[in-house]
Amino acid sequence: MISSPDLRGHTVLALHAHPDDEAIFTGITLRRLADAGARTVLVVATAGELGESRLPLRPGETIPERRVAELEAAAALLGVSRLVLLGGRDSGLPGRPSGAHPRALAGADPLRLARRVAEIADDEGAGTVIHDDEHGIYGHPDHRAAFRIGATAADLVGATGYRMTVDREHLHVSARDRHLVHGAARAAAVPFGRVTAEITLAVTGDDAHLEGKRAAMTAHASQIAPEDVPTGADFANAYGYEWYRRSGEPGLLDALGNAHLLAAAPA
Repeated sequence: MISSPDLRGHTVLALHAHPDDEAIFTGITLRRLADAGARTVLVVATAGELGESRLPLRPGETIPERRVAELEAAAALLGVSRLVLLGGRDSGLPGRPSGAHPRALAGADPLRLARRVAEIADDEGAGTVIHDDEHGIYGHPDHRAAFRIGATAADLVGATGYRMTVDREHLHVSARDRHLVHGAARAAAVPFGRVTAEITLAVTGDDAHLEGKRAAMTAHASQIAPEDVPTGADFANAYGYEWYRRSGEPGLLDALGNAHLLAAAPA
């Protein structure tokens, strides 16, 4: 079992673009923070309106309603203390006409939304903000927007910023085509992630944390089929690490233990 520090009295805000991103990219981190006593505030920018449901909807139910319900279930599994929806609209994949919708997150004023996120962080006393990296992990317009919003919000409140990404070298060696980011990047016809030397730290967990992450991922049943998520050692190889580029001095996520310590932190 991985030991956890005592993080009672600390608050972390995690900003994500769509429902299910929180489980895929930060599920272990959120669960470990909660287990260590930290308050976790999950802010999700859109309801993932353009993610077609793989399951039949109930009569009168909409895709956003289904996805938000799944998000609430996943957040509970990950020990999230507070869930906030920003109300942006899913922009769709790169180059799609949906990105020009008047409410699309990709075209929204990032400073306006950053101020909203900063207000939440300030009200909660969050000294740590997690958000996408500059590349949006795999170039999705909403993930790029989440970077602009999150990085600005962290600066506004003076919080340590952790920019989530994936280690594509690790995934190439240990999880060939088993991580959902592989299919997402193919669909968008874009590269994904970072090389190992660009990553500041990786967070991992024990079997219970991995089981919690997998349960949170499959709670998004309208988007993720159970057969698309590996089990056992294959799941650990694909999803057992969560990678970050830190902005600023070491902060709360470093306290969880660095699975592969790298010397240089990005500016």
